[in-house]
Amino acid sequence: MDERVSVGKMGEDLAVSYLQGLGWRIVERNWRFSRVGEIDIVAVEPSRGRGTLVFCEVKAKSGTGFGEPLEAITQAKLRRLHRLACLWMTSHDTGYDKVRIDAIGVLAPPGGVATLTHAKAVRL
Repeated sequence: MDERVSVGKMGEDLAVSYLQGLGWRIVERNWRFSRVGEIDIVAVEPSRGRGTLVFCEVKAKSGTGFGEPLEAITQAKLRRLHRLACLWMTSHDTGYDKVRIDAIGVLAPPGGVATLTHAKAVRL
């Protein structure tokens, strides 16, 4: 398996474990809409009522030679995520109290301990 693919999968798995540890419910992983892209994680953050529907973009890297993981999330990527979130909601239950897009960065150096950064409500 390509090293980038394995780092990315490991990063998504860590992000899912982290969110579940917070008490979040994972609704879907790697949801694709043809020619538009993919949402890494769709989750529900518990709160009063039905909770907050959260679309999570995960960026995992093995080093910072080309910047921190969250720096890889560009404005173009956020616009695509917003469009994907709208597409997802048109085909699924949308009765949640709130909706937002979060970003999770995972830095996993070879032979080191992975660190995770969670940015809530990232903006266009």
